[in-house]
Amino acid sequence: MRTFQLSIVLLASLPAIAVAQPAPPPSEPAAQPAPTPPAPTATPPAPTPAPDAPPAPKADEELDPFTFADFTWQSGNARTKDSVLGNKYFTGEFRLDDVFHYSFNRPHDDTIGGSTEAWRSGENQVTQLGIGGDFHWDNVQGRMMTQFGQLSTTTPRNDASPGRGQWQLDDAYRYISEAYGGYHFGDPHRGVNLQAGIFMSYIGLWSYYNFDNWTYQPSYVSSNTPWFFNGVRLQWFPTDRLKIEPWLINGWQSYGRFNGIPGVGGQIRYAPTGDLILIFNQYLVGADILGAPDRHRFHTDDSIQYKWYENPNTWISRIATTLTVDFGCEYGGGVSCNTDTTDATHTGTGVLFTGFMAYVRAWHGEKYAATFGGGAIDNPGRYLVLLPPINGATALSGTPYFSENPGDPFKAWDTQLTFDYMPSQYITLRAEFVYRHASVPYFTGHGGITPPGGNQGSLGSTVDGWTPDLTQNEPRMTLALEVKM
Repeated sequence: MRTFQLSIVLLASLPAIAVAQPAPPPSEPAAQPAPTPPAPTATPPAPTPAPDAPPAPKADEELDPFTFADFTWQSGNARTKDSVLGNKYFTGEFRLDDVFHYSFNRPHDDTIGGSTEAWRSGENQVTQLGIGGDFHWDNVQGRMMTQFGQLSTTTPRNDASPGRGQWQLDDAYRYISEAYGGYHFGDPHRGVNLQAGIFMSYIGLWSYYNFDNWTYQPSYVSSNTPWFFNGVRLQWFPTDRLKIEPWLINGWQSYGRFNGIPGVGGQIRYAPTGDLILIFNQYLVGADILGAPDRHRFHTDDSIQYKWYENPNTWISRIATTLTVDFGCEYGGGVSCNTDTTDATHTGTGVLFTGFMAYVRAWHGEKYAATFGGGAIDNPGRYLVLLPPINGATALSGTPYFSENPGDPFKAWDTQLTFDYMPSQYITLRAEFVYRHASVPYFTGHGGITPPGGNQGSLGSTVDGWTPDLTQNEPRMTLALEVKM
């Protein structure tokens, strides 16, 4: 090859000599050298992704709702990321909430009032044993969860609707916290869900299940608002970051209708980023006072959750805050949306609710967290003040020892300090201190709210020669073990 190249160079250095060459005939193209076929080459193998490489991101239209980010930091949402009881047909769920409450009022009857999370002092109790899960196949949906434990007694006692009609609705639903079925219309990712049955309301931001929350005892705007609805809901997901969910329900946390009109409402949830969540709950029309068909309720509950710091390499790895603001009232049937409280002639007509709660939570890694916060309410008419269970009183029976008439004043505030140890995503060990105050005697004092020898006469009735011990303050400690798998 090198000899051939040298010859070419020498020839190029000689003087050019013009030599006439005959042109080829027009009908004959000039001869071209035959092309040399390229040497065969091996097809390169497809590149193999690195073992730790993240999967390629999906397009927005292929994302299931709210799966674009990790929301396990959110209060009201379980922090579990894996299911140990699931397959393609069914995702099982097991919950256990075991708790020890201690009221520093030291009530003689060990009874705690004014809460939907705490009912006994100085004892170990099972708040809930929940067994159930989600069914899913061919766009058909179903969910069922039980509520064995104290919830099976305390939840029905706060619902007066079984007093209208027959068939003991409080017993029929006593051991069920969620039970609904439905169908998913549209593409496999978003589309629309139509569901009917008993489902969680999430008004008030905190979940019905304490494992999911930042505190065990939430403030009043969450503790006193509905935990469940019985009816129909439609879930529409215009994008993977937005849910619009209208409801048609029997009423405000009720197994049946209180009167002749059902309640309507809905939720809008919007999460523009993985660090910001906006939730708007609305309720209206419902006639939710038994025997008062002309009295209607309106309520708005709006929350923001914001995770404003996250760095897993620092001692405080994450900080997030929440704020919930509520406003509501009842109107018609002799009451109005104002603060007209009861006077000496007992002529108050105001039935109003205003309140808020706010919390801040800091994490140390994923195993430790501390939460501080609280809130306040002003509720003349007391339509969202939980009735103290004096002499076994329920929402249906009422009690002469604590009235809930239009204009009856009630103001209250509370605060919580909570420490969580989470050795696994499936368990929380929690210690909490709570302080609550009311403008009127409301919480159980040292003398208790149970007559000597136990409840007497009809539920909630007057007992001759006895008066319940109600106080304006309640300091309380809680130790809890909570499991969710």
